Amino acid sequence: MENPEHSGAYRRTTEKITVSVEPFFLDEESEPNENIYVWAYHVRIENNGAETVQLQSRHWRITDAVGNVREVNGDGVVGEHPVLKPGESFEYISGAHLPLPSGIMVGYYQMKPDGGIPIKVDIPAFSLDSTFEKVRIH
Repeated sequence: MENPEHSGAYRRTTEKITVSVEPFFLDEESEPNENIYVWAYHVRIENNGAETVQLQSRHWRITDAVGNVREVNGDGVVGEHPVLKPGESFEYISGAHLPLPSGIMVGYYQMKPDGGIPIKVDIPAFSLDSTFEKVRIH
């Protein structure tokens, strides 16, 4: 997996928590004739703050190329509720599918500092691009 510091990574920092995302189109998993396009995305969450935080939940907004929106909410990420001490990070890989060859994802994590009020940590918007997308120059 490529380093999230790679120029292809999307990054966003909220309250000293940095979220980096790098999407990858999965050509071998996709079935264009059946309108199934699949992506994986590598996420890195870094705690650059002074407090320990725990990821509680996630919220995604997935929009396809024609504007259809799907909202996804869930407990933790990939079955975990990672605890990040100052200076620590957590990485995981997950995936998404669309009925069209492109789209965009954006979201947030609900994180709880030790003894504090939960905070909303933004996940940067990132593009889901495939080799099947027809690019038009106007």
